[in-house]
Amino acid sequence: MQKNNRFLLSAAWILSLHALTLAFLSLFRLTEYVALHGMVESTSANPLTAFVRGVWFDNVITCYITVVPLAFTLLPAAFSLTRRWMRRATVWWYGILGSIAFMASAANIPYFAYFFKNINSSIFEWFGYAGTTAGMVTGEKSYFLYIAMFFVCTAAYVYLMVRLRRVFDRLIGKKNNNPIGFAHIIGGDNGLRKAAASLGRLCIAAAMTALCVFGIRGRTGYNPIKVSEAYYCDDAFLNQLGINPAFNLLTSALDDMRKENRELHLMPYPEAISEARQSLGITGKCDSTHVLRRYVDNSQSAVAGKKKPNVVVILMESMSASFMQTFGQKERLTPTLDSLYNNSMAFDHYYSAGIHTNHGMTASLYSFPALMFRNLMKGTVTPHRDGIPTVLHKEGYHNMFFMTHEAQYDNMKAFFTTNGYDDIYSQESYPKEEVVNSFGVSDHFLFSYALDRINETSKKYAGKKPFMATLLTISNHPPYIIPSWFKPKTKEPETQIVEYADWCVGDFLRRASRCPWYKNTVFVIMADHGKIVGKVDSELPQSYNHIPLIVFGPGVKNGRVEKLAMQVDVMPTLLSLLGISYEYDGFGVDLTHDERPLVFYSADNQIVARSHNLCYIYEPKTGNAFCYVSTPDGRLKETKPSAAFIPLRRYVFSMIQTAQYMLKRQM
Repeated sequence: MQKNNRFLLSAAWILSLHALTLAFLSLFRLTEYVALHGMVESTSANPLTAFVRGVWFDNVITCYITVVPLAFTLLPAAFSLTRRWMRRATVWWYGILGSIAFMASAANIPYFAYFFKNINSSIFEWFGYAGTTAGMVTGEKSYFLYIAMFFVCTAAYVYLMVRLRRVFDRLIGKKNNNPIGFAHIIGGDNGLRKAAASLGRLCIAAAMTALCVFGIRGRTGYNPIKVSEAYYCDDAFLNQLGINPAFNLLTSALDDMRKENRELHLMPYPEAISEARQSLGITGKCDSTHVLRRYVDNSQSAVAGKKKPNVVVILMESMSASFMQTFGQKERLTPTLDSLYNNSMAFDHYYSAGIHTNHGMTASLYSFPALMFRNLMKGTVTPHRDGIPTVLHKEGYHNMFFMTHEAQYDNMKAFFTTNGYDDIYSQESYPKEEVVNSFGVSDHFLFSYALDRINETSKKYAGKKPFMATLLTISNHPPYIIPSWFKPKTKEPETQIVEYADWCVGDFLRRASRCPWYKNTVFVIMADHGKIVGKVDSELPQSYNHIPLIVFGPGVKNGRVEKLAMQVDVMPTLLSLLGISYEYDGFGVDLTHDERPLVFYSADNQIVARSHNLCYIYEPKTGNAFCYVSTPDGRLKETKPSAAFIPLRRYVFSMIQTAQYMLKRQM
């Protein structure tokens, strides 16, 4: 009986740690709900269901932690092997692995607030820039609460486990009887009874271990549990609330490593390429090496044969169109951009390729779309891309790129040097005292420094050699640093930084207008991607991809453009305005002459196609699809799938699959 009690107490010890871990994971989910409940759109969905499903997902992660203590603590206990050091080792085991799970849960709250999706394997891209990432985390004060919560919860978790261990140490006792072995089997009836009791305990221990393994699988059926099991209503936030962040991080990392998930299989390559060519108006024989190759003749352009204009491209960090009064913002945050929208070629329905800066740069400058979370600027061998910089370089332009942070971030220096830029200016180029956070210098310094270098370049070539200058801003990205001399009109840091970013662009343009090269320069102003602004309206909020595009300068006809447009269209549109002919492998259309039937873009785990009235969102890893219609006020309203969405589905599938084919062939 005493041995049975010790075995049962050993089982209770493991179960108590399991329950304690579940309780803390639920606490993190509750904190996330309290902090982000403003993202809930549905008035009918019951949030409690998200918490119930959350325990289901939490149990998967907790079973991963529990399975080892069960195997190496409870199974020996079946033979009366219960040592204190085993329980102490178990505390260490839970403490280390539990804290990792807590870290993912704590980090997920600000991550979700920023990206509107759970933390996933894309964060491993940041580990290559440990200093910058650490500076971003420690430099943003709003993150301190969740960092503190992580440490407090971890400390409380370990403390409670130590207290539980001491309780079970007393209950189980210091001494153990001799373990049951073969000698008991041959020791008569008493030995057989003891052996039978040990066998019974062993069966219970094995059954509990098997249940734990089943808990890792998460469900019966052919496939183990997947994130789609968390979806239960029409609210995008509540559907994702139930997914354990550590589970999402682990499964996304495992998916990345699986051979079958190294590429998407949306439709057969020949079918995808054929549809992509047809959508882009490409005729003639298809070269299997350059499936989208065509020659673009801009020799009849109004500026062709004249003095080549300079080009200045400004990529504004996270500048969603929703920040502008032009698109319904009530506060006056962007007077510069709003004014330019009425005095330039300005696009009302322009969308970013993805939700990360590297997506915006490869799409806008090189006309290649985003492939979910993949960084197309990185690789063991720096990728080669033909784009605006390479074409202009062949035309005799001197190309400059200005960034605020370190040149190695996202492999930028190597990538841009390889792909058409002559000079790269980065944090290493600036005075150390101007560096304000882990992302380098502030926007106003970037613009001032760039203006000086542009003036030097213009004087150096005395107008005989045109230039292209690309400026990538950063201020509208946490941690927000607003200079003390800047006096915003709003009170919240999230809107004050938008005011500052807009002012910096306006100040740069005012100062540039006094320079001799200004009147012969085409300016292109846009965002690298958007940001969550206001209420979320879908699994991928519109504000994250709907961004401004402003073009003005010689040869540019001013006026609002209602055409659908996306970042890959910048290259053919700009080169058309410049009157430059070129060979083209990109996905864009010339918006000065042509129209595209649909736009497409992606996020870490989603691909999207949309028209003026319809929006189709698809998650390749889960197979979930979401259909929306636009309301009169511009928001999205979910609707049932219908035949009207089939062209959108085929369009995004064909474009993404073709892009993947081209990437495989290293075009």
